[in-house]
Amino acid sequence: MAKVWVDDSCIGCEACVDAVPDVFQMEDGKAKVVNPEGASLEEIKEAAEACPTESIKVEE
Repeated sequence: MAKVWVDDSCIGCEACVDAVPDVFQMEDGKAKVVNPEGASLEEIKEAAEACPTESIKVEE
């Protein structure tokens, strides 16, 4: 299972929440991982690539 997290550079744009809402949710204006198994690894990687600040980290 891959490890997924959002670092402190998140600007709260919600792109990841829009892409995979079962994995990411907003909390205090920042994205956080709530269910790393809520989408396929491919979907999570796509959300990470769409992040404008490269805040989403995926470690396989």
